[in-house]
Amino acid sequence: MNGKFRSALARELAGLAEAGLLRSLPRVAGEGGEGPWLNFASSDYLGLSRHPEVIEAGCLAFREQGSGAGASRLLCPDAALQRDLEARLASWKRREAALVFPSGYAAAAGTIPILVGAEDLIVLDRLSHASLIDGARASKATLRVFPHNDLGGLEEILRRHRGRCRRALVVTESVFSMDGDVAPLRELVALKERYEAWCLVDEAHAEGVFGRTGAGIIEALGLEGRIEVELGTLSKALGSGGGFVAGDQELIDLLVNRARPFVYSTALPPPSAGAAKAALALLISGEGASRRERLREIIALFGGGEGERSPIFPVIYGMERRAMAAAARLRERGIFVPAIRFPTVPKGKARLRISLCSFHSPEEVRLLQAELKRQEG
Repeated sequence: MNGKFRSALARELAGLAEAGLLRSLPRVAGEGGEGPWLNFASSDYLGLSRHPEVIEAGCLAFREQGSGAGASRLLCPDAALQRDLEARLASWKRREAALVFPSGYAAAAGTIPILVGAEDLIVLDRLSHASLIDGARASKATLRVFPHNDLGGLEEILRRHRGRCRRALVVTESVFSMDGDVAPLRELVALKERYEAWCLVDEAHAEGVFGRTGAGIIEALGLEGRIEVELGTLSKALGSGGGFVAGDQELIDLLVNRARPFVYSTALPPPSAGAAKAALALLISGEGASRRERLREIIALFGGGEGERSPIFPVIYGMERRAMAAAARLRERGIFVPAIRFPTVPKGKARLRISLCSFHSPEEVRLLQAELKRQEG
């Protein structure tokens, strides 16, 4: 191996370590399962990834269709399993059509450059996910960022720039992945309509949690017909893997033709598609409703009150090393909560990110609360 090559990389790693930003893959203590730690890091909000029906559906697809798709969907006969999953996702979201991608990141990064280009304007919430930011940059559109959930800031950008651009696209998450707060979607949609803009909303952390059938904030607010593009994920509340886009048929047809992460990626593995299909059936069933109710109770217990809140709770420490030390102390007490640092969150905003799920018991939540309070002392 080239010695200068290795030395250059080692210097970069040393710089990350010096800044308290060096990452490594966390390992589960013990063999098999989750080990002795209580896991407050998962986005498997309804616990469906371990549901027997979801596991069996994945195994059935594995046995019947194999472990992998083998090629992109444009190169080989399109599997009925993929198409059926997409039809069910579209129905769930009350859209004309849906398209599954290998990951939520691919869905976001691949969709935005299809919607806007060099003649256009794209406006993102400052705390938008990295996949949305990367998709915006790849589009070559004029990119502007508005302060987090600040409708006044968004309107100022639209007022100043909309008239000079062919198209304008407003991008936001419905539930923000690192802060857990909810976008003011009803007001944002009214604003984008006033300026004849389009809107893309990422519902990844709202699915399974909000809405009558768990379809997200858009469903909860009845905004399906007023938002042009909806991003979703199969890897959180649906307990599988992959991402998807839902919207008009013309949108989906255009993505099939031009979205590079779709065109040039191997299709979703059959076991993932089978598991997601089974999880969706459970999510919209009575069992899904009861799991959502259980999750709401856990959220209310941890948050200290009733009301519609997301399952994500940040505990801000500021400095990266403080957050890392806090996470290490919790692991010593048998609790896994990840420390989140720059660049995932802004500098000086390092935190513990607590993610609650329906399978957490009240006793486990109280234990976490006690350990957090103990750290404060």
